[in-house]
Amino acid sequence: MHDTRRTANLLGTTALAVTDLAHTSATRASGTSISGAAALVVLMATPGLSVTELGRRIGLSQPAAARMVDSLEGERLVHRRPGAGREVQVGPTSAGRRVASQLLAARGQPLHDLVSVLDSDEQRALAGLLDKLLARLYAKVGSSEMLCRLCDRASCTTNATCPVGQAERDQDG
Repeated sequence: MHDTRRTANLLGTTALAVTDLAHTSATRASGTSISGAAALVVLMATPGLSVTELGRRIGLSQPAAARMVDSLEGERLVHRRPGAGREVQVGPTSAGRRVASQLLAARGQPLHDLVSVLDSDEQRALAGLLDKLLARLYAKVGSSEMLCRLCDRASCTTNATCPVGQAERDQDG
């Protein structure tokens, strides 16, 4: 009989270590907090979000998101523009887009190094398992933006279907 508790513990330990590697690499490359790094990635994919919507997508309250945007604006990584009514839209500057690209590459490197210990068949099997786990996580979290806030979207959707996006479409359909 398989020990599900042990497997869950192994997954938890792996998830935490992988998160630490990815976050450390992303924040070093961006020179920002992990929230700032996530904001740059989200804004690169969807420029023109309001401060409130940006905060929602990266898991910050509106006041915390406003402070983070102030900091990123001070570093000349984002800019604000008037939106509809009292809304203020936030977008990345060219420096912000460059930093977002650099941090995604830095985030991806330790992950690539880790996966490279697996042969091609093992990588395909892991990808299938991760697709299934991410669909389950979407069902629990209910927000593709939140799950994918530091996602290298191009690597996830080139020659493949994003499992989080598919889970979202399945739920909406």
